[in-house]
Amino acid sequence: MAHIRMMSDGTAEAGSSGSAIPPNEDSVTMLDVLQEEEELDEDAAAVLGNTDDKHCSYDQGYMKRQPLYSCLTCSDKDRPAGVCLACSYHCHEAHELVELYTKRNFRCDCGGCRMPDVTCRLTAKTGDNEANSYNQNYAGLYCTCSRPYPDPEDATPDQMVQCVVCEDWFHGRHMGVRPPADSDYAEMTCAGCVERLPFLGRYAADTEMAANTSNKSPKKVSSASPKNSPKKESSCRLPSGKLPSPSKAKGALFWKQGWRKLLCTCDDCKAMYQSSSVEFLLDEEDSVAAYEARGRRDAGSYAAGMRALENMDRVQQIEVVHEYNDLKSELMSYLKKFAENKKVVREEDIQEFFSGMKSRKRQKTEMSHYCR
Repeated sequence: MAHIRMMSDGTAEAGSSGSAIPPNEDSVTMLDVLQEEEELDEDAAAVLGNTDDKHCSYDQGYMKRQPLYSCLTCSDKDRPAGVCLACSYHCHEAHELVELYTKRNFRCDCGGCRMPDVTCRLTAKTGDNEANSYNQNYAGLYCTCSRPYPDPEDATPDQMVQCVVCEDWFHGRHMGVRPPADSDYAEMTCAGCVERLPFLGRYAADTEMAANTSNKSPKKVSSASPKNSPKKESSCRLPSGKLPSPSKAKGALFWKQGWRKLLCTCDDCKAMYQSSSVEFLLDEEDSVAAYEARGRRDAGSYAAGMRALENMDRVQQIEVVHEYNDLKSELMSYLKKFAENKKVVREEDIQEFFSGMKSRKRQKTEMSHYCR
């Protein structure tokens, strides 16, 4: 069995089981490469999913969730705007873009009232998209510290977590409470949104919903029991007790997987969610985790690659190594020009690269055959 090792310079080499390759702390195996490729593919699939990169999403209205970008070149800092994936490629190429990850209930602004000097190349637009909401992320700023990410003036290692309500991103050290150990939570509500939505504080002690942020185990709380209202007592699941005072909000709240389905859905609570513009909390498909799961369904390059590698003999595995080295070298050279010119890499550019690779490989194969 051949042993394949990826070198620290990105190249690879192979040796038989009888000729051991000396250990190298800077080397990784082909398995590492395939795993890294799988992670990159899954991350891209999670964010982009099946998003159309050729047609603007404007005609689909306010989309439940989609990847968005803010173009600092085309928008006014006092009137932010967001554009869809397709418009970031076709209408804002080589512009200064801020990647916003995903946002809910948003309609593309490209070429609309917020970008009066821009004409969308993909579809005609009218109106001001009044139902869109914007935050400081559209200016490239995040957290209570209102700093960019990554921050060139702050080298402190820290995680960034997105609030499920306002969708801003927060440093772990700026949440007002230490996040649960080992990221043992599904979603987070920032301190500002907890203050604005005090009813969430009632659920904070529910062990089935809230992740523990301290060494103390919170007690299971009972449902609300309003006096002289037996009907509501049996139907409302909002934990009983006085609503927390906004001034006593002590930081972010962290929620366990499935916490949304445990929120009360009685008529009074539904009316409360609607008046607070957070009725989306009742929709588990609204979560980023659900969106990412849909995007990952087609990801599977790692498993396929490993199955193919296991079925190869030593000669074929060595050929794979050489093919990988050629691909990596040519791809890095090809992408370098995009980085130097600060251009967005489009699907057509990748297709052009691989078409060129196939053409050169065919010519090389034909030449080898002719020489024989």
